[in-house]
Amino acid sequence: MLQNMLSVSGDVATLFLMMAVGFLLRKIKKLPSEVLPAITFLLLYVVTPCLMVNAMQVERSAELLSQMGVTAAAGAVYFAAAIPVALLFYRKKEPETRSVLRFGSVYMNNAFMGIPLAAAVLGPESALPASVMLVFVGVMQWTAGIAIVGGRPSLKKTFLNPGIIGFAVGIALFSLKITLPRPIAAASSNLASMNTPLAMVVIGAQMADADILGLFREKSLYLAALLKLVVFPGALALLLLPLSLPPIVYATVVLLCATPTAAITSMFAQMFGRDTECSSRVVSLTTLCSIVTLPVFAVLVRGWL
Repeated sequence: MLQNMLSVSGDVATLFLMMAVGFLLRKIKKLPSEVLPAITFLLLYVVTPCLMVNAMQVERSAELLSQMGVTAAAGAVYFAAAIPVALLFYRKKEPETRSVLRFGSVYMNNAFMGIPLAAAVLGPESALPASVMLVFVGVMQWTAGIAIVGGRPSLKKTFLNPGIIGFAVGIALFSLKITLPRPIAAASSNLASMNTPLAMVVIGAQMADADILGLFREKSLYLAALLKLVVFPGALALLLLPLSLPPIVYATVVLLCATPTAAITSMFAQMFGRDTECSSRVVSLTTLCSIVTLPVFAVLVRGWL
């Protein structure tokens, strides 16, 4: 047990060391804030679609098709349980802040942290369920998530985003049993491998701009962090336990749901005129606190395999 904990903690620590690189580069002014949107664009519009396509470059089987459906169902369980509970909290807050805290308590950072974490802790077998979860969470963000923040859901933005387009291409290749030519497959694989280091550097750089001490002065942020990092993923682990899911699906879904608040929280706050300062703080605090909570969940789900 101790050896397993040390091994998993080492995998998680590796990710946070990459974040530290981004943090340091930003602090010493070698990674200007103007560069971050370009790196984020590269991640979202090139690396993520390649990641999706690569995950689908496997031999089609009834087992994999079942795994994909079960993963989506497990994700639905999370949101069906977490969203109603989150709506019970923060009632004394102003609407602009309340909506941000509710969204931040539920939605997880799958793209930038979840997929790299799953790959590091659970191995390449997690790529398929992690990709399904990324798509499912994306749909939930642009529908129920936007409704929580106070905007109007957009079908266009829900389905015409790079993650879902990449997944659709991957599904088409998977269904038609088409294997990419070697040069294209190699290029796609190499681009996909950039996801972990680039994503971690971006998160670290974003953290460098946060008022770290100020994060600990707002009590409502503690509640959001507790719900997002402990209560909701812990409850999900218990809810899914009696369902006898495939171990890799169970481990991947629980681990991804234990990641910090989604970075898109700040974007939604900006888009719909909500509390942008609160949004950046909840993202930063949950990311900081996940240094403690993620290794615990990583050890638990790794032991399930």
